[in-house]
Amino acid sequence: MLIGCPKEIKPQEYRVGLTPAAAREALAHGHEVIVETGAGAGAGFEDEAYEAVGARIAATAAEVFAEAGMIVKVKEPQAVERKQLRRGQILFTYLHLAPDPAQTRDLLDSGVTAIAYETVTDAQGGLPLLAPMSEVAGRLAPQVGAWALQKANGGRGVLMGGVPGVGPAQVVVIGGGVVGTQAARVAAGMGADVTVLDRSLPRLRYLDDVYRGTFRTRYASADNTAELITTADMVIGAVLIPGAAAPKLVSRAQLSTMKRGAVIVDVAIDQGGCFETSRATTHENPIYEVDGVVHYCVANMPGAVARSSTIALGNATMPFMVALADKGWRQACLDDPHLLAGLNTHEGRLTNHAVGRALGIDVTAPSAILAQ
Repeated sequence: MLIGCPKEIKPQEYRVGLTPAAAREALAHGHEVIVETGAGAGAGFEDEAYEAVGARIAATAAEVFAEAGMIVKVKEPQAVERKQLRRGQILFTYLHLAPDPAQTRDLLDSGVTAIAYETVTDAQGGLPLLAPMSEVAGRLAPQVGAWALQKANGGRGVLMGGVPGVGPAQVVVIGGGVVGTQAARVAAGMGADVTVLDRSLPRLRYLDDVYRGTFRTRYASADNTAELITTADMVIGAVLIPGAAAPKLVSRAQLSTMKRGAVIVDVAIDQGGCFETSRATTHENPIYEVDGVVHYCVANMPGAVARSSTIALGNATMPFMVALADKGWRQACLDDPHLLAGLNTHEGRLTNHAVGRALGIDVTAPSAILAQ
């Protein structure tokens, strides 16, 4: 199979879908690799590194899309990229379709077989291709939130760890999964007073047992959430329902109960955000204010640390990419039901039930697609 990797064109996205190491692995399996010139530069991988392992460098993205049987990316294809996709081609990347009807419609119209990183599962019920970027985003969230808390950036002017005689920042993390756990660890490490909210009692017990008081845990009832945001200097939204739009857990009306200059970091913004007032921003213009509350809602947070993120993502996606190339998407999905869970569109049909519910589109079960 000819595997193609175009340069990411989403604003301030510096990651790349294919590392030289992943390209070497694919070539060792007898496949061909074509990479758009400059695709890896933002993550510190120059064209020469790809050529050294045997990949071919293309002058334009159009060349990559026209020739490749499988397109490997990081972020969802932008409108100009979606026009170049076609029936019979595999797209392997993050998609986040639930809050994006335009992208969903274009992928269905193209007929492409789209497999989304964020809905591939594993035997433990996890999301192995989302987890690395969730870890990165979670660890970044307190860091960018601390920057937004600075008075010059519109925040309250509160230091995360305080100083002797002055209390630390009050940080509330909504969601105790991968993002929330990493965010709580880093925020607590910065000296903040941290509370994690989650609806899973087994998860709360796990966090209490493992982290032994590094941060507090509370059950994520509506009352507890409403109470804690009133005293918070920073609220980190870390809620995920795989494939589906994120639930709105803090309403516009509740912003008036928060401290002026408090900061919201919505890590769930890729799935539409878990605050009613959230809208996607970029690294170039990351923050905005609503009712005196500073919002940080960058939709590709891990892109800020592109090299670390690219290597971590490549480590996770490489085995699945090679399986798709070795076997073709159909046999690879027959052999691995967890990869089948990543199938979102095929030849004009939507195959992810969570996306279908979010967008009101009829869904064909992935198993039915394989049976044809």
